[in-house]
Amino acid sequence: MTASTAPPRSGLPLARLLLVTAALLGALFAAASPASAHAALLGSTPNAGAVVAQPPPNVALTFSEQVAMDNKSVRVLDPKGNRADKGVLRNFSKGSTVSYGVDLRPGLANGTYTVAWQAVSADSHPVSGAFTFSIGAPSKTSVTATGDNVGGGLVGFLYGTARYFAYAGFILLVGGGAFVLACWQRGAGQPPLQKLVVRGWLTLTAATLVLLLLRAPYTGSGQLADAFDLSALKAVLQTRPGAALVSRLLLLGAAALFVAVLFGAYARREDGKEKKDLAFGLGLGGAVVAAGIAATWSLTEHASVGLQPGIAMPVDVVHLLAVATWLGGLTALLVALFRTPSIERSAVQRFSRIAFVSVCVLAATGVYQSWRQLGSWSALFGTGYGQLLLVKVGLVAVVVCIAWFSRRWTGRLSEHSAATAPDAAAVQDTAVPATAVPATAVSVTAVPDTAVQDTAVQDTASDAAVPDTAAERPEPVTVPEDPRRAAQLARQRAARTVVREKRIRDADPHRTGLRKSVLAEAGIAVVLLAVTTVLTTTEPGRTEEEAGRATSATAAVPSGPVDITLPFDTGGPKGKGTVALEITPGRTGGNQLHVFVNNPAGKPYDIPEVKIALTLAAKKIGPLPVVPTHLFTGHWSADGVQIPMAGSWDVAVTVRTSDIDQTTVNKTVKIG
Repeated sequence: MTASTAPPRSGLPLARLLLVTAALLGALFAAASPASAHAALLGSTPNAGAVVAQPPPNVALTFSEQVAMDNKSVRVLDPKGNRADKGVLRNFSKGSTVSYGVDLRPGLANGTYTVAWQAVSADSHPVSGAFTFSIGAPSKTSVTATGDNVGGGLVGFLYGTARYFAYAGFILLVGGGAFVLACWQRGAGQPPLQKLVVRGWLTLTAATLVLLLLRAPYTGSGQLADAFDLSALKAVLQTRPGAALVSRLLLLGAAALFVAVLFGAYARREDGKEKKDLAFGLGLGGAVVAAGIAATWSLTEHASVGLQPGIAMPVDVVHLLAVATWLGGLTALLVALFRTPSIERSAVQRFSRIAFVSVCVLAATGVYQSWRQLGSWSALFGTGYGQLLLVKVGLVAVVVCIAWFSRRWTGRLSEHSAATAPDAAAVQDTAVPATAVPATAVSVTAVPDTAVQDTAVQDTASDAAVPDTAAERPEPVTVPEDPRRAAQLARQRAARTVVREKRIRDADPHRTGLRKSVLAEAGIAVVLLAVTTVLTTTEPGRTEEEAGRATSATAAVPSGPVDITLPFDTGGPKGKGTVALEITPGRTGGNQLHVFVNNPAGKPYDIPEVKIALTLAAKKIGPLPVVPTHLFTGHWSADGVQIPMAGSWDVAVTVRTSDIDQTTVNKTVKIG
């Protein structure tokens, strides 16, 4: 029978947490649409859905913020799907107006043309779209006006997953290191905490490399094979997001040195003053490196564009550091509670105070960021960004409520610590020299390995039946002649000490309650991090509302058929009556117009002539003449009546009842 030299591992709750993480990732990123636009298309020339009489010289797109585009960014396709533009990007920007476009080929035929575009917004997220306009009259087209699936598909899923793991790695690296230095310095010698921080570094490094490789297909072709295109990678390195990712990798090299010193020289240092000085240096250097890594997000995300970027970027860095300190420290505490022999109540209390300060900082910086990204209460409740933000705030509130219970459990903890007990892992590699044994020790004959192991197991089992005071009395030290046997005996005694300490610790119901509450906090934190990741790829509410207002002012939105009736009086014989007009479907583009003329008795009757003119005074369009064709008594019709733009149109109807008697009546109606 072999004695165990390590305490039992409580891996089930952590395993469940990992399963929750995997399920959550799959649900969020599988259901997520391609990255929402952050730079919004405010307008275009020609407008979307417009019908123009002559081919325009170019197509121009106006955006809400600066974008990165190239010669492949804007394509104009004719009804057969052939290129109708010259393929060279032009910059039409003036002052604060951001506008790009392409020149069109000369001699374009009538029909419906499709404009497909894609770009990279200033906050590093890809945007795309498509719309149509017509020359002369609308026609059938073989092109689908949906735009490229930029930022979506398999590449989008992988990119979003890598972003999640990058945030998670940053939180474990920074929060775990801060927990060891600020809350439980003895934890630097604990293998479970060492593994946690090292795995955070590895996760962040691997995720950063994946993001760098996927950057080109994510913002361009959407083809996974392009991740290994060296020319595309070279182009990415010349962009701001690419430079930020490379900077992050360099900073991770410095972070590796920090981790090596923390779990190497610092963990082995015995002198109190030297250890304190080293802790100060590690804390200062680690804070600088952590802030630098956080800045690689702030320089390329929402904080870098829009209102007050000079203030928003430092605030965003502080926000990320607060999140990492809180959630990363929470994860480290969870590992310490489940995987290490002991953690003192004082260490838990120190983390509780630090977590409280972190949450306060998180709330203050979050309020500023929310105001900056939303700008109004309507954006909070009426946009996707605002609704996701409400979900995030709700999750934070739940975690804070659970943390309140954790603080109560912490205040009731009994102070049982293994700080004075020998470290089992250290004893395993250390032989006990004979000179270290007191002269009064009782000498015994060395026993076989199995005998020593059986004795250790029996002693461990008997500990439960002995009062703690008896179990903690020093036992006579036996010194086998073989130092290897002495080291083996020391390992068995260390194992018994660890088991005894764990039994004492587990007997504390408050520590069990703390474990459960911290596990619940960590589980919700996983969901919170996933929501935050999706939030960073969602169009800010302020931008969405601005784009909506601009679109409503220029876009062609069907408003339904127009039906008006106007009385007239030409002053001559049979000069009185009513003229009724129907314009269907009542939108921009081609429409059908019907005119009905009735006498005062409501009976249809013919007149020599009826003409219509349409004028959009706000845009200085018109009058556009329409001469309907006579069909039946009192009924005229005209097909293909073009309404080039939505707006308030003046409809003027000229009625002639004789060679000399005529009048014009008009009315302003909303069309489009």
